[in-house]
Amino acid sequence: MSSYTHGHQESVLRSHRWRTAENSCAYLLPRLAPGQALLDIGSGPGTITADLATLVAPGRVTGVEITEAARQLGEAEAARRGLDNVEFVVGDVHALDFPDDSFDVVHAHQVLQHVADPVQALREMRRVCRPGGLVAARDADYQAFTWHPADAALDRWLEVYRQAFRANGSEPDAGRRLLTWAHAAGFTDVTPSSATWCFATPEDRAYWGGMWADRVLNSDTTAQILRDGLARSAELEQISTAWRRWVDDPDGWFSVLHGEIVAVA
Repeated sequence: MSSYTHGHQESVLRSHRWRTAENSCAYLLPRLAPGQALLDIGSGPGTITADLATLVAPGRVTGVEITEAARQLGEAEAARRGLDNVEFVVGDVHALDFPDDSFDVVHAHQVLQHVADPVQALREMRRVCRPGGLVAARDADYQAFTWHPADAALDRWLEVYRQAFRANGSEPDAGRRLLTWAHAAGFTDVTPSSATWCFATPEDRAYWGGMWADRVLNSDTTAQILRDGLARSAELEQISTAWRRWVDDPDGWFSVLHGEIVAVA
C-alpha cells in the first residue's frame, strides 16, 4: 500500500467518525441482506463497519486495516456498540490473507485513492468474493470538489493536497477512475454511479470547515507537505484561516463528488 496520506490524528479521525453507512455507502445498502458475510477494507474508526455489521446480522463482518493501531480503533467502536458479529484484522488489500470465495460482499470506502496499485487491490477484492457476490468501492474525486465563495487560499489548499497525494504514489481523483480500474481488474458486470456530500448549513460548515482548519495544521499530510517543501507553515496558517472564514460565511457551500461502483464477482 502507498503511504496513507492523511494519517490517523484526531483531526483526521473527526472526519472519519462522521461517516455512516447511510451517508457513505447508500449506493450499496439496497443490495445488503441479513446473513451475508462482508469484508470491509480500510475500516478506520469502524463507524461504517459497525453499521454494516448491524445491517447484515447474523452475518459476520470483517474489517481490515493496515496497522495494529488503526485496527484497534474499529475494535473499540464495535465494543462500544456491543456488537458480536464483527472482527478487525491487520492486512494489505494488495494481498489479502483470506481464501478464495470467502465473502458475499467486499466493500472499500475511500481506500483505492490511497493504494499503490488499485487494479491489483480490486483483483484481490474479487478473489476473496464468492462468484456472484458483490465488490463495492466509493472514492472521492478531489479535482471535482467545488465550493462558494471563491477563495484563493482554498484553491491553494486543493492544489497542495493533490500534490501530496501524488507524491505518495496515490490518486486524489480516484472517483472518476473506478470504472476504468474495475474493467482493468477483469470485472464485466459493473454498475457505476456518483453521489455527493454537501456542507452548507451552519452546523455542517462548522464540522467540515472546522475539521479542515485543524487538519491542514495537524496531520500526517501537514508533516509531509512541510518536509517535501510543497508549502510553508505560514501558508498553511493562511489556508487554515481561510477555512474558518468559510465556516463563518452564511453563504458558504461545499460539495464533495464521489465515484461509486458495484461489480459482480
